Parts: sequence; structure tokens; C-alpha cells
Amino acid sequence: MFEGRFSGRTAIVTGGASGLGEAVATRIVQEGGRAVLWDLNADALAQAVDRTGAEHGEPLDVADAAAVEAAAASAAERLGRVDILVTSAGITGATAPVHEFPVDSWRRVMAINLDGAFLCCRAVIPFMLDNGYGRIVNVASVAGKEGNPNASAYSASKAGVIGLTKSLGKEYAGRGVLANCLTPATFESPILDQLPQSQVDYMRSKIPMGRLGLVEESAAMACFMASEECSFTAGAAFDTSGGRTTF
Repeated sequence: MFEGRFSGRTAIVTGGASGLGEAVATRIVQEGGRAVLWDLNADALAQAVDRTGAEHGEPLDVADAAAVEAAAASAAERLGRVDILVTSAGITGATAPVHEFPVDSWRRVMAINLDGAFLCCRAVIPFMLDNGYGRIVNVASVAGKEGNPNASAYSASKAGVIGLTKSLGKEYAGRGVLANCLTPATFESPILDQLPQSQVDYMRSKIPMGRLGLVEESAAMACFMASEECSFTAGAAFDTSGGRTTF
């Protein structure tokens, strides 16, 4: 931990009820910041607010543009300003080859993983621009770099998040708002419950370190990206993949 690293800073963390979102929010609060959590699971969200020390939890579907706009305005009013946005909300979707992939699953994955990241950035960036400061951490995946078989929707959505972040990085770097993305390999997280064990085993087999990541490892990288220390990087993909991807 870095005592006081986020002193005076405020954050919105999506997918904050569990996994990486909760871990990042916990560190931000422990290191002196204030946080609001967004998540679709209202019951889990309330518990996460208690665990993390966040100021508020907003039950929210990040694919709902109007709801995201309202929640961003509410968070800015509650916190006084918004310095950090971490878009960690995501789902895996079906596990199937493309010719058998359910259309409704494809659309929902895109809506949450890609549209959700776009909508959250679109709603929150104006508050950052007003203050001339911001840090955006979009959670992508190594699947967005390499693709995973039988996970076309997830892979495509995370590739989209990487592309979105590159555009954001170039658009706002000169205005004090730095956007970067995290590209982790599979790590221990509740999202793995959405996958068959065979898929988890496949993804583990691709990691040269021979193990899944730890949520704390990706949270540490995300918190650097969310901090003032990350001052000369924009539009980049930060790897936490155990050596799987090196670009």
C-alpha cells in the first residue's frame, strides 16, 4: 500500500461489487481516496460498500445510457468532483464457436463490455475536463489482443475496449485526462464462475508462469494507472498476463 497516494482524489468504479473492481476500490479508499461503486448486483453491491469503505453503491446497468448519465451526475454531486474512472464491469458470455454462438449473448456481451465502457467514459469525462484532471482505467483483456477460441464475443468486446482507450488517450492527453487500459490474463475472480472448467484450463495453459493471476496483482497495476504517478502515459495497454502477451 502507498499511504496517502489517493488523498483528496475521488473515484467511480464499475463492477465494484466483486473481483477486480472491489479490489481496486478497496486500495483507493485505503490509500486516502473516496469511491462510489456501480454494479448491477444490488445485494452484492451493498456488501461491497461495507467491505471497501466506499461512500455509496449505485445499482446500475452500464449498458443503459440514461442511467449512466444520471449516476455520473449523482456521483459528481456526492463526491464534489470525479478524478478517477475504473470500468471493470464485464461478462464472459457464452462458450461456443462462432457458428453456434447465441446472438442474444453476443449482443449482451457487447452491451456490457464495450458499450458500457464507452457510455461510462462519455458520461464522466466532462466532469474531469471541468477540473483539468482525470485518470481513466478501462479493464480490457489479453483476449482482446490474441482472441480466445469459443469466446468470440468476449474477445471482440475487449479488443474494442483497447481501441476505445487508444482513441481516448489521443483525444484527452493534452487536457489532463489520461486514459489507459489493463490487459490481464485470467486471474482468480468470480467471473470464472461463468465459464466451463475446460475454458479456464485452456487459458491457464497459455500463461508461461503456469498459473492464474491474482486479483491483487491486477489491482496494483490498475491503481498505478489511476494515480498521479501515471503522468506521461496515455492510450496504452498495461499487461498483467504472466508473460502470455508481451506487446
